[in-house]
Amino acid sequence: MSIVFILIGILVVLVVVGMGIYNKYIRLKNLNEEGWSGIGVYLQKRLDLIPNLVNTVKGYATHEKETLENVVKLRSQMMSIDTKDIDNIEKIQKLENEMTKTLRSIMMLQENYPELKANENFLSLQSQLTQIETEIQSSRKYYNGTTRDRNTFVETFPNNIIGGFLGFKKAEFFNAVEGAEKAPEVKF
Repeated sequence: MSIVFILIGILVVLVVVGMGIYNKYIRLKNLNEEGWSGIGVYLQKRLDLIPNLVNTVKGYATHEKETLENVVKLRSQMMSIDTKDIDNIEKIQKLENEMTKTLRSIMMLQENYPELKANENFLSLQSQLTQIETEIQSSRKYYNGTTRDRNTFVETFPNNIIGGFLGFKKAEFFNAVEGAEKAPEVKF
């Protein structure tokens, strides 16, 4: 009879440990998804700002048609991707990096077009864009921190064994191209 109680006790302990591991994984997964959602919010804010920026620059920088068309094309591609779906991270990273480079080149146009530098609408848009880029960078750091915590949890013992049975998955880091983490420079 005592062997039965010992086995039941061991089984209860294993179930409780398994529940604890599962619940912690769910908390880490939810934090990770929250981080991804934050990136999506700021990417959308930036996408909403782009038409005003393009229209403002278009009036001054008529020789920069290719750059403006490129940013409009990238915006269209970004709008067609579900940024809430974490499975799209690779596509979003690629387009986000291209968008950051292109927006940087638009911000640099003010050096070639002094009248653009004096335009209050452009300066306001530039300030908003700089703030959004900073928020994207902060969101990216938060997301990558939660990804690190989640992946460490999934890979460590005994979580990796229990997680194998329960289908725990690692998350992908949001990696930016070199230099993309810097917000566009604002020059007055």
